Amino acid sequence: MIESDKLKNVQPLDGFDWDAYEQGDTYGDVSKEDLVNTYDQSLNKVNDKEVVMGTVTAMNKREVVVNIGYKSDGVVSMNEFRYNPDLKIGDEVEVYIESQEDKKGQLVLSHKKARVSRSWDRVNEALEKDEVIKGYIKCRTKGGMIVDVFGIEAFLPGSQIDVKPIRDYDVFVGKTMEFKVVKINHEFKNVVVSHKALIEAELEQQKKDIISKLEKGQVLEGTVKNITSYGVFIDLGGVDGLIHITDLSWGRVQHPEEVVKLDEKINVVILDFDDDKKRIALGLKQLTPHPWDALNADLKVGDKVKGKVVVMADYGAFIEIAPGVEGLIHVSEMSWTQHLRSAQDFMKVGDEVEAIVLTLDRDERKMSLGIKQLKPDPWENIEEKYPVGSKHTAKVRNFTNFGVFAEIEEGVDGLIHISDLSWTKKIKHPSEITQIGADIDVQVLEIDKENRRLSLGHKQLEENPWDVFETIFTVGSVHEGTVIEMVDKGAVIALPYGVEGFATPKHLVKEDGSQAQVEEKLEFKVIEFNKDSKRIIVSHSKVYEDERPEAKEAAEKKTKRTKKENDAPQMTSTSAEKTTLGDIEELAALKEKLSGENK
Repeated sequence: MIESDKLKNVQPLDGFDWDAYEQGDTYGDVSKEDLVNTYDQSLNKVNDKEVVMGTVTAMNKREVVVNIGYKSDGVVSMNEFRYNPDLKIGDEVEVYIESQEDKKGQLVLSHKKARVSRSWDRVNEALEKDEVIKGYIKCRTKGGMIVDVFGIEAFLPGSQIDVKPIRDYDVFVGKTMEFKVVKINHEFKNVVVSHKALIEAELEQQKKDIISKLEKGQVLEGTVKNITSYGVFIDLGGVDGLIHITDLSWGRVQHPEEVVKLDEKINVVILDFDDDKKRIALGLKQLTPHPWDALNADLKVGDKVKGKVVVMADYGAFIEIAPGVEGLIHVSEMSWTQHLRSAQDFMKVGDEVEAIVLTLDRDERKMSLGIKQLKPDPWENIEEKYPVGSKHTAKVRNFTNFGVFAEIEEGVDGLIHISDLSWTKKIKHPSEITQIGADIDVQVLEIDKENRRLSLGHKQLEENPWDVFETIFTVGSVHEGTVIEMVDKGAVIALPYGVEGFATPKHLVKEDGSQAQVEEKLEFKVIEFNKDSKRIIVSHSKVYEDERPEAKEAAEKKTKRTKKENDAPQMTSTSAEKTTLGDIEELAALKEKLSGENK
């Protein structure tokens, strides 16, 4: 009923020209051209290559529709608005008119070009007014980031991203952040921005508040900001403090990373700070009791403990038996041996060892340990284990001009005097007989338990050949010898069986008056034999002098040789080479033969 009433009230326009409408003329008294002009005047006057303001009328993930008051709207790619994630319908934006109409009749706009065309003016204005601007972080670059600011690529140094060091720059890529322009280089068209500058002012105030309240002994919560080889920097909320590596733990720390981690929140105590409170020394270990105070009260000298080697030195090793409780094992307490050795020969850092407590001073917090005490002292029963006369194999440890130091077992060593190395050979230096590290057979001659020394002999393992030589090199006997060395008071003569004799210069004169020379083979007469001092004096001149008639007659009147002397064979040698101690058996056999003949 209501609808029908409305229809009844609808009336045609008064004065409408129905005849003109039938003929196609719908404009009435106003011409088409006038209407077009009127419509054109209702639109904004725009020109190509011009920057104008527009209003966002629609948007999706890919495009933004902008109305600039023109007969058609323009479409701008959403990528050009990445720097402004808060963009919404109704916002006014700047656009650059690239073309009023493309092939499809579409208005072509660009927001990016609009920003660039005015970017330098805005950047300069932001620097002058210390204005906060927004920028879009596009990508990483060496030393920092590239930021889109008003369409200009600005540089954000890594040190200007935040007040704390940034370890992962990639997490900032694609983010929109606020910045301040800190530097512009017009010559190279460079712009440097900073995000750190925005928060520094706020932090500076926080820093003043924190510093004003600092007190020694105060416990604060902080965040591990940076770790170095010498300590840890802690952010106390705008103020940095340093925990030195020695204040991280009561125990030894090789590197701070063993105790703390980056970005970890920890409690620290203020140990000290300078007058300006710019340098703050912090401590972590001071929040726990000293380990020595918690050390077992029953621990005493003589107890056995276990620990780990934490530090090595030439003079010893430091053993940690509990965190912060260390004892020193001096190198002299590592072995019963008397030879100087380095502690590195016995152990290394990280080794788990057992030791005996030798000294303990709780007040000074010092402890000395020993590991040789875990083994019995070899000198306790030295007379039973190595009695005088017993034979053993030892190892040569050291040489001196007067003998050889040899070790029978660890901690038990003795001296072989140079005179006890050989029965026959006159040794100038022990290296003529043996070498360091070699094995050598020895016989115990004497024990000095108080000074922990043995007197050893090497030649005593074989029979004394001088008992045989006494029957061979009798006074007056003649033997072939070789001059092997000239010395100040005469010459050394090599005689048979490796024996050496000595001749003074006057006994080296040959029958023609010339002097005997080195390597010359001649006959020598024994003029003196001393078994105790192992000395044989010989003469070449006596050989031919005693052959003269007057000399023979005088000799016969003076002394009469015994049958033993007359019957003794004249021992000669076709070679001046020295024999070894292995010829002793041959000499013993010769001695028996001579004894049989005398009988």
